[in-house]
Amino acid sequence: MLGGSAVSLLVLLGGARSGKSSYAVDLGRRLGGPVTYVATAPSLDDDMAQRIARHRNERPAEWTTVEEQADLSAALDGIPNDHAVIIDCLTLWTSNMLWQEHTEPSILDTAHVTSERCATRARPVIAISNEVGLGVHPETDLGRTYRDLLGRVNQVWTRRADVALMMVAGRALRLETPDGLLGTMRNDLDLP
Repeated sequence: MLGGSAVSLLVLLGGARSGKSSYAVDLGRRLGGPVTYVATAPSLDDDMAQRIARHRNERPAEWTTVEEQADLSAALDGIPNDHAVIIDCLTLWTSNMLWQEHTEPSILDTAHVTSERCATRARPVIAISNEVGLGVHPETDLGRTYRDLLGRVNQVWTRRADVALMMVAGRALRLETPDGLLGTMRNDLDLP
């Protein structure tokens, strides 16, 4: 149950056009009550401006939108506790902090603190992020640094999440902890 206390933090992971954002908006509609959408995308060029406009048009007009590229804590401070929250997305949030020259340890610390804050809100938080580790090996040092860092940020958020889903072609796979999945196989693997 997402609208009740059973799920406080849901993380949606997936590749480009996997259905993450659309599903988050659908869930937000179904939750009922006020929703605040936290948009982390900077409008750097025409393509990004068009993507932002498309996402904006997909959201209900009565939702509040907060545009915050890096300081999710400040954004959360301004959101009433009776609002559900959709964060779109951790991918750009991580990139934005990296471009602002935050160190990797500080970004990971911020991810820990922010995911904890989200998991303790009164209404659900849905955080969206891309899974970029399945693609081509980046050619540049910065590309590899970013890919690795985002993978670690995603791990921080999914560890704190009540539910994590991997979106593929509009369908979802529930992500479980490895030990949780192995729990039923312990005897087969001769694990203590």
